[in-house]
Amino acid sequence: MAAEILKYLSVYLLSMVKFFGGPLAGISMGLSFWMTLLLSVTGMMTSVFIFSQVGMLISKWYVQRHRAQNKPIFSKKSRKIVKIWQRFGIKGIAFLTPVLFSPVIGTIMATVLGASQRHILLHMLWSAVFWGVTFTLALHELRHLDLAIFHK
Repeated sequence: MAAEILKYLSVYLLSMVKFFGGPLAGISMGLSFWMTLLLSVTGMMTSVFIFSQVGMLISKWYVQRHRAQNKPIFSKKSRKIVKIWQRFGIKGIAFLTPVLFSPVIGTIMATVLGASQRHILLHMLWSAVFWGVTFTLALHELRHLDLAIFHK
């Protein structure tokens, strides 16, 4: 019983930090497609919820710090990020979060760039479901191959 709980917990926690790790761990440990998908999406969304709150605090701290030091808030790097944000918005950040960013980084970026928590949660949810189904299904179908990533 404790071993099963540890399996579930590891999939959940991995998905909070790096989304792809959840489906990979779940399938490699022999969890069902649906359980792996549920734990992966739930893990990512837990992280999104927590860091959408933390992201607001980081944003306020960042602005106050730069004002106190008389530094410009925008640098070359932050201007590039803003241009990307203006082009793709929260939908683009949400779509790329499970693939390129971690749920933590993607959520903080969206929050700092001004997306509302409601929009962050909504768009990260459809992204987590889309990528969760995609990753989990692909790994589920490939598990019969003798690949090193599927060995316990």
